[in-house]
Parts: sequence; structure tokens; C-alpha cells
Amino acid sequence: MRNRVIKAATFEGMTPDALVTDDLIEYHRRPAAGGVAMTTVAYCAVAPEGRTERRQIFMRPEAVPGLRRLTDAVHAEGAAASAQIGHAGPVADAASNKMRGLSAGRFFNPLGMRFTKPATAEDIARVTRAHADAARLAIEAGFDAVEIHFGHNYLASSFLSPRLNKRDDAYGGPIENRAKVALGIARAVRDEVGDRIAVTAKINMRDGVPGGLEIDDSVQVARWLQEEGTVDALELTAGSSLLNPMYLFRGGAPVKEFAANFKQPLRTGIRMSGTKFLRAYPYQEAFLLEHARRFRAELDLPLILLGGVTNRETMDKAMAEGFQFVAMGRALLREPDLVNRIAADPSTRSLCIHCNRCMPTIYTGTHCPEIPA
Repeated sequence: MRNRVIKAATFEGMTPDALVTDDLIEYHRRPAAGGVAMTTVAYCAVAPEGRTERRQIFMRPEAVPGLRRLTDAVHAEGAAASAQIGHAGPVADAASNKMRGLSAGRFFNPLGMRFTKPATAEDIARVTRAHADAARLAIEAGFDAVEIHFGHNYLASSFLSPRLNKRDDAYGGPIENRAKVALGIARAVRDEVGDRIAVTAKINMRDGVPGGLEIDDSVQVARWLQEEGTVDALELTAGSSLLNPMYLFRGGAPVKEFAANFKQPLRTGIRMSGTKFLRAYPYQEAFLLEHARRFRAELDLPLILLGGVTNRETMDKAMAEGFQFVAMGRALLREPDLVNRIAADPSTRSLCIHCNRCMPTIYTGTHCPEIPA
């Protein structure tokens, strides 16, 4: 890759028929032209019930031609392309998908107003195979890498979480049991792709909720992934899309803007109690670095630092501390050409104000509201 900067997976909201559109291609072409080494397409679900809502891409042969157009456009700008593959599990909107969601245990999703189904051994085997199939389709579509989603209390993450995983079978209890789903998926993907493309994984360092996954257990899972040689790098993330999403984002909590995307009575409910879900955390540069240092100290595997990377100083600090790559999200929404501008002038500062009002735009096409229409 031409540098150490990756555009992080940020759901685009530009696939109304669960297929690639010209808008989605342009969304990824812009940061590719703007200097990133690789852009990550989010979110490529491995199964229909694994979408957070029905308009998301799910990996199937019909999706390949459009994805090939996307990767061709990115490659033409000199960048690589990665497909984020995963199963949303309890985060999936069952009402939208018209399919019951899966989870480590029974869980109520307030957005979909449905309870999840505890995944059976047969469900786990099917979803594991679906990840391998999705990775194979990603190769057909011209991707250079796949990023397996093990974070944010999506399906594999729900198994890792002691709060969401109360099972008393072979998939519950100690971390060696709770990690079986994630480790099995990583093995299946690696067995399918071999060395034809890179395999990365996004993993929670901690869930940011009482009783959730904590760093000791997460480091252990990372060690197992390293020992088994199933992934080429780990992107270190945090937070729960179910219980505490702002633990990842930091900065403003756009409750009013989120509420506007829902019908009554959910709209009023979000406005009245949204601050309990969208908690406000102060923004600071490299806000996940303190947690990530523990992983850097205990692993030899290449690591991708995520969270509050907006300027050359932070990038240089990450490299000096042994991280191989940095990932940027919101700052590239505001300025897709930010990497080129930083390369030309290292004193360049991002214009992103960390208001997070981009987050609710996922329902209408993800964009920065600070940019004039």
C-alpha cells in the first residue's frame, strides 16, 4: 500500500436495493483519490438476517458486478479496497429485514422491537460458512482485503461479551468458549482465501458497558488469532452498537437528529431518553490509544490504530509507538482529500468538529452536515 492510512468502515447508507450504486462508488472513490492507502466498504453482511437493516448489501453473486465496478474505481485512483464482512447478530433490525436476528442469547433490540433468537450450533456453522463464502465473493469482486467484524456487539462480539453471553453450553462461560465463534470464523475465512487477499479483523478492546468484554479477555482472543495465523492485522475498536455506541465515537451526542429518523412513538422515546443511550464523551486525539498500547505491548501482529486520528502529529505518534497503520473515519467525511493535504503540508489540521451529526445521516446517505449542499 502507498502509505499507512486506511479509510475506516463507516456505513454509507447508499444501497437502497442492497446493491452497489454510483453514489457508493463515488463515496469510496473520493478518499481513494484523496490519498488513503485503502478504503473499507461497510457493511457487507454475510447473510440476509445479518444486515442491520434491509437496504444493506449482503454478499451474493448478484452483488459482485457492482462491487467490481467499485473496486475498479478505487484501484484507478491508486488505492486498495477492503470489504468489511460480518453478521450484525443482535444489532440487526429484524423488523426491517423481516427475519429474526441471531445472538449469543435472547436479547431485545428496541429499534427493531424484536427479541433475538439464541444461535444454535447449526446457526453458528451456517454463519461461519457464510463468512467464507463472502470472502470468496470479495475476491471475485476484486477486493484486496476483507475485514471480519468482531466488534460492537455484532454476532461474534455478542458471544465474546459476558453481558450478552449467558450460555451454559460449549459457547458460553470462560473466554476460551466465548471466543469459539470468532476464532472459527477467522479460520474458515483464512482457509477459503489462503494468501490471495489480506484478512484483517476489527475487534473490541472493551465494550464500554458494565459486565461487557474487557481488555484482558480481548487481548487473549487477539493472542489466539495471532497464534493461529488466521489474520494479517487487527483493527482495535471499542463500544457497543446496542448499549453504548458513543464509547467509540466521542464528541457530540446528536439525539435530536437521530430521533428525527424514526416514526412515533419511537421518535419521542429517543428524544426523551436518548442521552441514556447516546452518552456524551469528550473528544480527544487518539482517544483509544491508551487501551491499544496494551495490545501493542503483548502482540507481534500488525495493528491498526483507530479513534481520533486527524492530523500528522497523531499519525507519527502511532508509528513511533509501533502501530503499523492508522484508520480514519469522520475526518474523511468532511475532507476526502485530507491525506493528500497532510502529505503536502504536515501542519494541516482537520476541519472535523466531532459533532457526530454525520451519524444520523446513515439513513439518507452518510455525509458531513457541515459541508454546504
